[in-house]
Amino acid sequence: MVVRKAVVLAAGYGTRLLPATKAQPKESLPLVDKPIIQYTVEEAAASGITEVVIVTAASKRAVEDHFDRSLELEMALREKGDQERLDEIRRISDLAEIVYVRQKEQRGVGHAVLQARNVIGNEPFALLFPDDVLVAGVPVTKQMSTVFDARGGSVIAVQEVPESEVESYGIVAGDDAGGGVYRVTALVEKPKPRDAPSRLGIVGRYVLTPEIFDAIELTAPGKGREVQLTDALALLMASQPVFAYRFQGTRYDTGRPLGLLTASIEIALSRDDIGPGLRQFLRTLKLND
Repeated sequence: MVVRKAVVLAAGYGTRLLPATKAQPKESLPLVDKPIIQYTVEEAAASGITEVVIVTAASKRAVEDHFDRSLELEMALREKGDQERLDEIRRISDLAEIVYVRQKEQRGVGHAVLQARNVIGNEPFALLFPDDVLVAGVPVTKQMSTVFDARGGSVIAVQEVPESEVESYGIVAGDDAGGGVYRVTALVEKPKPRDAPSRLGIVGRYVLTPEIFDAIELTAPGKGREVQLTDALALLMASQPVFAYRFQGTRYDTGRPLGLLTASIEIALSRDDIGPGLRQFLRTLKLND
């Protein structure tokens, strides 16, 4: 079944990036010269997604404005004769059909996903977290859609994480099915390293069957009255297979200051327009350990 819809979560507070996120959404922070969330929507569009549901919250208007048309800006660019930037601004508005829904209370990732149910309907969909910027030759969401089509079950993106970071991730255990795919047998949310069934940590990409919505509704809230998606996936596994996939590509955790800075440097270095100048500057730095 072709995956045509995606849900992008943009309702969090962004507390790890305070004070920068006190008055602007973390998803709107610049990664080189684009807001973080644009990379996510571009990945979805490059993966064949035609409709994107962005789950927002209060104070997230900047996210909506970014993907909307800006006729005054377009007119100003046209009058300046800046066709290149005019084309880019128009391209952003045409990436996909974008629908916005609100999460009125911060009640966890599972609850945020549930807000998109009426728009998604009875279709499989991709779920993307903007914090995780994934750079790959073949977009990671497209890789996962291929796995979903071949395996016939929900797919979770995973990568091996250092033992020191295991407590920051949902961890999966599974049977190796080949090609970087595992049939999931257990999901553990943020375990102690000694209790972790593996070091395969869940990162912010999923392709899910619509039955996940029923599983979320049956999931009891946990700590802080939050409904965890990991718990809902564990329920879903009782009725249908769930797969983990070790994706091909590089992941940047832009939800942390060091991750955002690292991503900015590495992505900038890969660009022909600013990479050479940045590389020359970095060579002049005297690093004192």
